[in-house]
Amino acid sequence: MLSLPNEFQPAILPPAAVEQPVWWFVFANGQLLVRSVDEKPELPLASGWPFAKWPPVRRLYLGTLHGRPCHAAEVTTTPPPGWAFENLRSLWAQLDEALLGVAGHALQLIEWDRNHQFCGQCGTPTERRAEERARHCPACQLTAYPRLSPVVMVRVTHEDRILLARAPRFASGVYSVLAGFVEAGETLEQTIHREVAEEVGIKVSNLRYFASQSWPFPHSLMMAFTADYAGGQLQVDGREILDARWFASDEMPGLPSPMSMAWRLIQDYLTNHH
Repeated sequence: MLSLPNEFQPAILPPAAVEQPVWWFVFANGQLLVRSVDEKPELPLASGWPFAKWPPVRRLYLGTLHGRPCHAAEVTTTPPPGWAFENLRSLWAQLDEALLGVAGHALQLIEWDRNHQFCGQCGTPTERRAEERARHCPACQLTAYPRLSPVVMVRVTHEDRILLARAPRFASGVYSVLAGFVEAGETLEQTIHREVAEEVGIKVSNLRYFASQSWPFPHSLMMAFTADYAGGQLQVDGREILDARWFASDEMPGLPSPMSMAWRLIQDYLTNHH
């Protein structure tokens, strides 16, 4: 999972004095700095910025994990010897799950801080606020908060079969549940009904909340539901969805990554239909 662990305590301002080493979540082009120790990825751990000849472009204090302070930083040059940048997806199941969750949080905040250096209304350089996670314009008073893009996912079933669909961006042979971004003014339920109708031409009923997941690629919040088929014939739109079929539990196609909410939805179906 890429969600913040319960043991993490967010904060805006770092403690006045730090004697213990702190975690450094260092990013370049959306990738996390790690080194391999005993074939496992390890993060920088130091009481101050650990790379004296490698100044960061930006730094953000995140909070504490198990009482240890955590900082995020962004750099633009190649890493020091022995270190490398890795995609968070590739670090899944390798890096400690709690650290991976904080890394996802850090990546979203770094991206937000970079993209809101100037006011979107008047162009004035913005300033970070000490009392909240926000960038404030001193000229026109516009305040920019970290952005979240809500996405709904829905697992549709009918007569012990699950509806899975294939999008153009998927790896060869992979199918998944339906998903779509929530549009302005929509409820989550309205989004589900609209997306299902637009993408595969059917109606659904009996929507039930399943779970949610932070997805920092770059700043989504996945909200998963289950639903029952309520009518219509499968007819894909040919643009967002190339193929859609009803699958029995013993004839499943290639599935999405186990780190995704879609995989959890499908595995829950399989657990209950064997």
